[in-house]
Amino acid sequence: MESRAATTGGTLAATVQLTYDERKKSRARGRDENGAELAWFLERGTVLADGDVLRCVDGALIGVRAAAEPLSVARCDDALLLTRAAYHLGNRHVPLQIAVGELRYQPDHVLDAMLEALGLSVTRATLPFAPESGAYGRQGHAHHDHQEQHEH
Repeated sequence: MESRAATTGGTLAATVQLTYDERKKSRARGRDENGAELAWFLERGTVLADGDVLRCVDGALIGVRAAAEPLSVARCDDALLLTRAAYHLGNRHVPLQIAVGELRYQPDHVLDAMLEALGLSVTRATLPFAPESGAYGRQGHAHHDHQEQHEH
């Protein structure tokens, strides 16, 4: 399978919705929105992002969408307190999505309690998860050629 940025052009044959953990796997199988089986083998370390486009060996384009999944959402209007919370989560290597006034991460009751003790409000929500790639992660979308099995 070939991984391309969404700007590749062309019409999508289908889309596949994947959770963050599924998008991190370099070798995986799944089903597109029509139920067709997909299998991909990507370069190790590749993390698919919402909006990526995968090209099948037959040339069909498959759009990648971040699936909604359970998340903890920590909110705070105090920028310094939010920064401290992000520091503590980052120190624990927690995948973290950062937005204005909130931090999103995969649910963990220990982390929830830690952030509540710092003074943040923590709730649960079901949302797409797009954590930061980190200082050493890829910035933007990589352009690689990969083999893929696509069965219709």
